[in-house]
Amino acid sequence: MTDANTLRRILDTHTTVAIVGLSDKVYRPSYFVGKYLLDHGYTVIPVNPTFDEVLGQKSYASLDQIPVPVDIVDCFRRSDQMVDLAQAAIDINAQVLWMQLGVVNGDARKLAEGQGLEVVMDRCTKIEHARLFGGLNWAGVNTGLISARRPRKVNL
Repeated sequence: MTDANTLRRILDTHTTVAIVGLSDKVYRPSYFVGKYLLDHGYTVIPVNPTFDEVLGQKSYASLDQIPVPVDIVDCFRRSDQMVDLAQAAIDINAQVLWMQLGVVNGDARKLAEGQGLEVVMDRCTKIEHARLFGGLNWAGVNTGLISARRPRKVNL
């Protein structure tokens, strides 16, 4: 399990996120996450061969087609696809392999960590960002964090 300080550091220092499986359908969780990250200052790169563009961003068919460095590979794919995605994240020199809620694969974790990537499994980037940098507590959600530190200010 990844601790709050590690998640905070990852989300604070890595700002270019390739979202594998990002959909253009507003009711899909990947769309909510992509929009949230864009609204909070992240560079979001959709990876989905079905679309040319999602959320106003050019979409790529695969990670290896992205022409810029990627910090986080955020995966909305099935657990059984994660070993291949871990290798693809390694191949593009990503820093973090992030598996969304419900996505768990120990072999993918071992592969990625063995090549120096940080790995987050079974967590949502949107939920973790809101929990750690402020937002969830405004909705009455107990985040389990007690801190005198103010959330960083985001200019929208």
